[in-house]
Amino acid sequence: MAVDRERVSALVRELLEAIGEDPDRPGLRATPERVADAYAEFFSGVGEDAAAPLAHTISVTRGPAPDTLPSGAVMLRDIRFRSVCEHHLLPFAGRAHVAYLPGEQVVGLGALPRVIDILAARPQVQERLGEQVADTISGSLDTHGVLVVLDAMHECVTMRGGRQPVASTVTIAARGDFTEPAARAEVIALLTGGGA
Repeated sequence: MAVDRERVSALVRELLEAIGEDPDRPGLRATPERVADAYAEFFSGVGEDAAAPLAHTISVTRGPAPDTLPSGAVMLRDIRFRSVCEHHLLPFAGRAHVAYLPGEQVVGLGALPRVIDILAARPQVQERLGEQVADTISGSLDTHGVLVVLDAMHECVTMRGGRQPVASTVTIAARGDFTEPAARAEVIALLTGGGA
């Protein structure tokens, strides 16, 4: 579902009036349209299938390199993401680290950031975002385990409330073999740079 830019623009104009501003003053005249364009980008994942990027898989035994079967986790670190917190409609942004234990099928590494982009482009909370990424990967790929670590800074923490300008939030979502504490700890150390 596409964002209704015209409606968002009208609502932003009303919001400006509600905070005591004049939406017709020179600095604000284009603001409603600018916000509508930004929201169309921020919320482009609403209604989009997050599993679609994982539809094309590669056989590890019959693929281009059958002599190099993975014996451990496939990991992608430092995937930049940004989202909007559904509680205050303020941004949060950070890095995602993803690992999965492949079965017979693997996916191109570029598909993993796309899954995160789709799921992050919705009103979100970080905890649910990590769980949704883990569920999408484990539900779409032949995996023995999935681990998703998100580390993000939230403007609702840095700019309001407690006003902690350098505080970040870390969440972990684990599926399959990575629900076992020792396996999870080893991969978290590698994903977050503590064991490479």
